Amino acid sequence: MNDITRLTAAELADKLAAGEVSAVEATQAHLDRIAAVDGDVHAFLHVNEHALDAASDIDRRRAAGEQLGPVAGVPLAIKDVLVTTDMPSTSGSRILEGYMSPFDATVVARSRVAGLVPLGKTNMDEFAMGSSTEHSAYGPTHNPWDLERIPGGSGGGSAAAVAAFEAPLALGSDTGGSIRQPAHVTGTVGMKPTYGGVSRYGAIALASSLDQVGPVTRTVLDAGLLHDVIGGHDPHDSTSLTDDWPSFADVAREGARGEVLKGLKVGVITELPDSGFQPGVAESFRASLEILQAHGAEIIEVSAPHFEYGVAAYYLILPAEASSNLAKFDSVRFGMRVDVPGGTVEDVMAATRDAGFGDEVKRRVILGTYALSAGYYDAYYGSAQKVRTLIQQDFTTAFGQVDVIATPSAPTTAFKIGEKIDDPLQMYLNDLTTIPANLAGVPGISIPSGLASDDGLPVGIQFLAPAREDARLYRVGAALEAALVDSWGGPLLGRAPVLGGAR
Repeated sequence: MNDITRLTAAELADKLAAGEVSAVEATQAHLDRIAAVDGDVHAFLHVNEHALDAASDIDRRRAAGEQLGPVAGVPLAIKDVLVTTDMPSTSGSRILEGYMSPFDATVVARSRVAGLVPLGKTNMDEFAMGSSTEHSAYGPTHNPWDLERIPGGSGGGSAAAVAAFEAPLALGSDTGGSIRQPAHVTGTVGMKPTYGGVSRYGAIALASSLDQVGPVTRTVLDAGLLHDVIGGHDPHDSTSLTDDWPSFADVAREGARGEVLKGLKVGVITELPDSGFQPGVAESFRASLEILQAHGAEIIEVSAPHFEYGVAAYYLILPAEASSNLAKFDSVRFGMRVDVPGGTVEDVMAATRDAGFGDEVKRRVILGTYALSAGYYDAYYGSAQKVRTLIQQDFTTAFGQVDVIATPSAPTTAFKIGEKIDDPLQMYLNDLTTIPANLAGVPGISIPSGLASDDGLPVGIQFLAPAREDARLYRVGAALEAALVDSWGGPLLGRAPVLGGAR
């Protein structure tokens, strides 16, 4: 494997700035890596044929003495839920096969301005509906740690690309854990910002009150570097916050070298007992808590009595919003069209949606339409929104006692491809610990906490903070990451036994 692909984004950025590596060399190294391993991993749906041109332009500007951003020349993978002008945007669905957007998503546009080099679009569960990337219309992505296992979902392609050293940085989206859960099972870092902290403009909508775009990386510092690029107010997004945010990269650097864990109050939710998690996951979580305590943190039990209803509420709110958002795919305005000779517009629409949508999308659209129908709205959707309010209140109460809340990032390690595909309920329960953050709009980060003792696969620990306190997560996450790397003797991904460093 080319040593360039082993560098973190921060390390690569330093070498680019110092002239030790050119953007073309960095991009070519990652394109070569994709060519070598993506036939097995299938992280990418489309590789950018203009990537080297973009890299060459960065080198030209740098040689001319232009002042470039801190990550200029670093390659970037983009989840296919984010629209791009120069590559197809399909959201993992046949109904958008070959679709070319007339504009870039805001986060993509900002990435280009910052000099990041788009490598391609990554695979995902169709319209971000899934926890395993098995629901992609273009075939599943495989976990680089074990090619027979899932890489998480819906953003399994972005997480797998980073874990397989195909890209140092990736963009993802998180509606109920689709950044954090893939990070958990691939040994990567995944950050879901505060709702409204990063623009959703140009992100193909699943559930508008839950969706959030964020970074997928190999280190907390790298996540901060990418977050600095994509974050901030966007007038195109009516839900975008107008806050002035700090540099999250600077905060991560501070956390890695400071004593931020000393005196930190870490909440552990009483209603999430070990019995609900795979033994190796629970063991790794307890070990991380012990490391936090050893560095001066105080572990405090907090009650969140309504968290147990989070999955049920989420799987009423999300399908309801999805059924509305996906109504635009009607065969008339854009996307696939199945002609029905002699048929009405309704016939063509029905035939197109039947052929273009996969089973999971159909399942959720039907569920959401039912939940919003007359006579059932209050009983289902209305009740779910009330539970959402109770979960928000649980967070408010808990954060009155602690600085952050810690949980396992998911109940299990990566399961085998095909193992849960026919059991939607078991698939939905993979988001048990991540869903509450989306319902409340608070930020969450997953960082690798080690390998499970029972199967040797990656495990993550999740930290949650109050809304707008994203910097707190970078500070705490970087501090624990540094402590864990010291205990392992090196980065977690360096221990992966396959694909030359990432199975």
